[in-house]
Amino acid sequence: MLVVKLGGGSGMDIAACVADIAALWQAGTRMVVLHGGADETSELGEQLGHPPQFVESASGMRSRYTDRRTLEMLAMACAGRRNVTLVEALQQAGVNAVGLAGVDGAVLRGPRKTAITVVEAGRRRVIRDDLSGKVTEVNTHLLHLLLAGGYLPVLCPPALSTEGQAINIDGDRAAAAVAGALGAETLVLLTDVPGLLRDRNDPSTVIERLSATEVDGAMGLATGGMRKKVLGAQEAIAGGVGRAVLALGRGPEPLRRALAGGGTWIEAVSHHAAAGAHQSATPVAAVGAREEQRA
Repeated sequence: MLVVKLGGGSGMDIAACVADIAALWQAGTRMVVLHGGADETSELGEQLGHPPQFVESASGMRSRYTDRRTLEMLAMACAGRRNVTLVEALQQAGVNAVGLAGVDGAVLRGPRKTAITVVEAGRRRVIRDDLSGKVTEVNTHLLHLLLAGGYLPVLCPPALSTEGQAINIDGDRAAAAVAGALGAETLVLLTDVPGLLRDRNDPSTVIERLSATEVDGAMGLATGGMRKKVLGAQEAIAGGVGRAVLALGRGPEPLRRALAGGGTWIEAVSHHAAAGAHQSATPVAAVGAREEQRA
């Protein structure tokens, strides 16, 4: 089982990624694909007179402030245009893909953040009306039904809160949750940079391998959106995924190149350590797991 997250940066080559996904799928690799829609949401917001607002948490993570109108534009841009376009491209490549927002069948679910602490001009402020959250439940029963029927699930925000409300989620961390819930061997996060860099201005300084115990020390090298990708990789490993790969989503065969050793590989120290991390971490709930076991 393989989980692939497609980044939305301008440096991505989605056509190359789609061709690679199709080649692996047709060769028998079962996978789930996720994507976000940050750039499309921001662009739509500018067009509709509701430009994006970003906030920074006390830990230095940057995220989109999501009010109701922004959430509606996220749904239009992400679950609408981008998801349909990606499914269309996969269908043209011979893959029977099915597009799903996280709200569909509650495939991605978790609590809405009741309050977030942000830093503005050096001062902390609490925001209580943000419509965002984190995926803690994955409807694996629905995903297994689709996979068993020969369909490739293509997932995107928004997710469903535990109260039944649509919420914005981070795509990289959602991909980590899906990979953990499905027991995936590998999570690949394709992005517009070649991996985690020692020098962010020099693409040749890719860190090729990191153990799970080394990631915290390397987090200081991650800037911008790469911080959440590294965090997502950590969460995937803690959830029992064998490895997480941060790799460039352009050029020939970007996905197969990543699986062959390209980019930055983050792995558990050993199989024993990976099992221990899986047992000690708070698990992502796999809704429908009991049904799959009985089947």
